[in-house]
Amino acid sequence: MDSTFIQTLLLTFKLAFLTTAILLVIGLPIARWLAYSKFRFKPVIEALVSMPMVLPPSVIGYYMLVLYSPKGAFGSFLENVLNVRLAFSFEGILIASVVFSLPFMVQPLQNGLRSLPDSLREASYTLGKSTLTTFFRVQLPNIKPSIITAIALTFAHTIGEFGVVLMVGGNMPGETRVASIAIYDEVQSLNFATANQYAFILFIISLVLLTTIYSVNKKQEAWKII
Repeated sequence: MDSTFIQTLLLTFKLAFLTTAILLVIGLPIARWLAYSKFRFKPVIEALVSMPMVLPPSVIGYYMLVLYSPKGAFGSFLENVLNVRLAFSFEGILIASVVFSLPFMVQPLQNGLRSLPDSLREASYTLGKSTLTTFFRVQLPNIKPSIITAIALTFAHTIGEFGVVLMVGGNMPGETRVASIAIYDEVQSLNFATANQYAFILFIISLVLLTTIYSVNKKQEAWKII
């Protein structure tokens, strides 16, 4: 394995790890709000959160590029005030990846919270526990399978991203060239041996993550039967 191969894999895992970590932090409050809110237009918010699952990656990538453009208000502010340009940078594909993978983190967490009986929260409140304490000490420990599923799905989805990363980041070695893009490049160059190495590693990682999800869910179902 040459240095470029290892660099590309490390960049891929870095993107997946940071995306998963960021989404875990912002996904928990979003999932909680969606699980328990009685807001009249909540279905619209749920639809917006789930949009990346049905929209072509190129559509999301295009809108992210428009957002990053110096001709727009946000892009102009970043470039002129903060001296930051997100297009074709690692930071740019990280933000795009967070947006694109949002539903893969939020939906399992939301479903897990919805599956908990209301009596669990009510009992905690009755004992004088705050909403925050109840969430972290009572609810989250009871949805561990959902948390594991959300983390595994988000990580697996991120390492397989292609369209969004290519649109927003291009193909810059050491900066935005992740494994999925490298596979495409190697196939285009008829370098099938290297393409196979990338593909096999991503295949094994995805298989391990999905096996973990099904194993955790199976144990959870067995516990419920007992």
